[in-house]
Amino acid sequence: MTVPRRTFFKQASLGAAALTGLPVVAGAAPAPGAGGALDELETFEVQPPQAETWDITWTKRVTGKHKALFDIPEVAGGVGVNRAAIWGRQYMDTLKVAASDLTTVLSIRHAGVFMLMTQTYWETYEVGKARKLTNEDGSVMQHNPVLPAPGAPGGGSMMLDQQIRNGAIVLGCNLAFRGVVSLVEKKDGLTNAQAREKAKSFILPGVIMQPSGIFANAMAQEAGCVFIYAV
Repeated sequence: MTVPRRTFFKQASLGAAALTGLPVVAGAAPAPGAGGALDELETFEVQPPQAETWDITWTKRVTGKHKALFDIPEVAGGVGVNRAAIWGRQYMDTLKVAASDLTTVLSIRHAGVFMLMTQTYWETYEVGKARKLTNEDGSVMQHNPVLPAPGAPGGGSMMLDQQIRNGAIVLGCNLAFRGVVSLVEKKDGLTNAQAREKAKSFILPGVIMQPSGIFANAMAQEAGCVFIYAV
């Protein structure tokens, strides 16, 4: 099984029993005990779906002639979030359209989910060390690269908090958020439910959590956004 596939199943908490209804590709099913995908999946814990009420009213804010969805599955120094900040200004400068004609949607998912968290979370749970994130000089990343650094006056229009204030719609992946919860659970010795509630208190104000990043991507495209892979 590939690393991305293994990571997905862990995040989704899918085990072999959860795949009962999936179609079987002819000739692809391994013999029991042969080390195939289903045998590997049996080691993953199957968890019931979380009882959440998801806010999808954000789709009503996807208006105007020009609508763009930025898919951001990695931290990558924050470049995906930065790219989402520049297209609107370029459209206004080049096409001479008004800001009201533009809608920006950011879907922050997979390994990028940690960018949804405050600087306090990053410092307390040592995200850079835990996720092996480094700066250009090779040093461990100490702070969320898409938020103003602690003590700094502000990071300008490319920072995630400022984009939210400027009207960008920022969506978070609940499946990937389990990795955020895991750091709290391990460091603080909490139950998963307790850690989840605590982790939610560190989410950047204005972020709208969704069942998954893929769900968010599909909803945004149904609402008329063009898709941009931003990393």
